[in-house]
Amino acid sequence: MSEFQFHIKETAGQTKVQQLVYSITEAISTGKLKVGDVLPSVNQLSLESGYSRDTVFKAYNILKKRSIVESAPTKGYYVANESFKVFMLLDDFSAFKEQLYQSFRANLPETYSVDLLFHHYNRDVFQQLVQNSLGRYSMYIIMNIDHESIDPILEKIDTNKLLVIDMGKPENSKINYITQDFNDSVVSCLEKGVQALKKYNELVLVYEENSTPHPSETIAAVKNFCSKQKMPLRMVKHPCDTDIQKGQVWFVIRDSDLVEIIKNCRSKSFEIGKDVGVLSYNDTPMKQIVGNGISVISTNFETMGKLAADFIKKKQHIKKVLPTYLILRDSL
Repeated sequence: MSEFQFHIKETAGQTKVQQLVYSITEAISTGKLKVGDVLPSVNQLSLESGYSRDTVFKAYNILKKRSIVESAPTKGYYVANESFKVFMLLDDFSAFKEQLYQSFRANLPETYSVDLLFHHYNRDVFQQLVQNSLGRYSMYIIMNIDHESIDPILEKIDTNKLLVIDMGKPENSKINYITQDFNDSVVSCLEKGVQALKKYNELVLVYEENSTPHPSETIAAVKNFCSKQKMPLRMVKHPCDTDIQKGQVWFVIRDSDLVEIIKNCRSKSFEIGKDVGVLSYNDTPMKQIVGNGISVISTNFETMGKLAADFIKKKQHIKKVLPTYLILRDSL
């Protein structure tokens, strides 16, 4: 092809039409082709690629439906808009992940398409989804499955196109990331709220390793805080594992556990924020209004989404650990 280099990635498992579409969109996303540039005619591209005219025509039609390519009688086919197809892989769909995605999508041009998938903390699913995505996307935004290390499957992605978000400690210095700290920042947040927390006689932490997809560093942080403050700590796997009592402050990771605690308090006519304290992880709009407000420890997922969008648009390397905040509301 005369305008840009055409490379067929046979290992990507794509059809010939998909290979052509990817090659053109990749050339646009990397700046080899710009808006207004004229594309080869169907006959020319067929000759230079070795593909049939029908295959080339189908590829151009796909690009026209995406408003990336247009055609005119005297001009032929030309680039009409920037083209980016983004692969976004999150762990699960929750209220704060929705905040992240909506912020990410709102800060991208409409011409950028985003395929959103979820791995649900299943490593086999995670690896298969990443494997299937290789060579099909311009950029990759991936929520790592583990906080301790980066899954080896991600090494197959060009580091210039990959951004790891939320969890993960990249050993490869070339990997871009926007993550949060689950240990020291949590201790700092608890210390900022020490006066509110020490109104209560005992801190009850709800955490079950197999069903709570949250880094265990937070457990160490809570133990560290309680040890320093000489505050009794009880750990339970589920809110129903112990009888809720006045004078306790409950710290929960999962929203489903938060719901159970609120229901238990209501069944006993306990006033949240007075008889029983409640602290939750990860802020959501609902937590701002439920029970006059649930206190939270959280990073800003809207900021994470915006920064991820900036990475896609600007293609600038980023290595950032987002701050974690304590937001005190009536529940404490």
